Amino acid sequence: MRFGIILACIFAMMAPAFAQEMPPIPRPRPDRAAPVAEPAPEPATPDTAVEAVSAVALPPQPVTLSAQITEGGSAIPDGLVWRVFNTTTDLTGQLAMVAKSEDATARMSLVPGEYVVHVAYGRAQASDTLVVSETGAQKAIVLDAGALRLNASIAGDIPIPINLLRFDISSDGATGAERTLVAQGISANDIMTLNAGTYHVVSYFGSVNAVVRADLRVEPGQLTDATLYHKASQVSFKLVSTPGGEAIADVDWTIKTADGGTVFTEIGAFPATVLGEGEYLVLAKRGEDVFNRQFEVKAGQPQAIEVLTTVY
Repeated sequence: MRFGIILACIFAMMAPAFAQEMPPIPRPRPDRAAPVAEPAPEPATPDTAVEAVSAVALPPQPVTLSAQITEGGSAIPDGLVWRVFNTTTDLTGQLAMVAKSEDATARMSLVPGEYVVHVAYGRAQASDTLVVSETGAQKAIVLDAGALRLNASIAGDIPIPINLLRFDISSDGATGAERTLVAQGISANDIMTLNAGTYHVVSYFGSVNAVVRADLRVEPGQLTDATLYHKASQVSFKLVSTPGGEAIADVDWTIKTADGGTVFTEIGAFPATVLGEGEYLVLAKRGEDVFNRQFEVKAGQPQAIEVLTTVY
């Protein structure tokens, strides 16, 4: 008891000394004041809770896509290309592709939402909306497509070598500006799959002026075979000193139409081309000498034109 009283007295005696040596505590500066406590957030209401749940991405769901040529037809077994796009554009202003498949029956996983699905079969194609729910989606697209096979002959059913033929296919339209090119440089007998409709077809026989045009109808589920007829002929040239003689080499050739337009030029001994029906002038230049001859092209078998050096 006495020990406790002694300690108490000692602390009482030391207290004044400590009080004098300790400097007064300065008042806090305004910029160092204690931070003001922010109010506690209000509890979430039912509306904000729903927004928080919707912001969470749902897991991808299974999607199955198939295509048919016509309504009620069988599923196309191969040759399909599927692309699936978002419905909103990206930074480039394009719809962002989210999935692609080249399987006849495309199977993929997509987050629930709305998409644009595009399928191509040859040059036939179709697009449609796709809604993926929380249980997935299945969709069958009808292409409403047919096929077109092209060939050409010379008037009189004279066959044309396939390597001299090519075709362009455009959408139907009254003028060239109203048409859209669908396929270019198609070879003879190629089968083109197209959406049903009317198409503008251009056949080129050779590379000069033998051109034929036609409007053709493609029916859904059917193959349309078409043969176009050219009024033209293959023509070859040679410069000779006597009829039936040997061709002279190193000749510069020019072919002009009746109105003076140049349609063909070549250097050699045996130039050949295809020309549409009409009258022409051939010029054969060798060195400083120029030889010429007028000739006429008629639809039919190939023609051989000789230019004589002894006549002109």
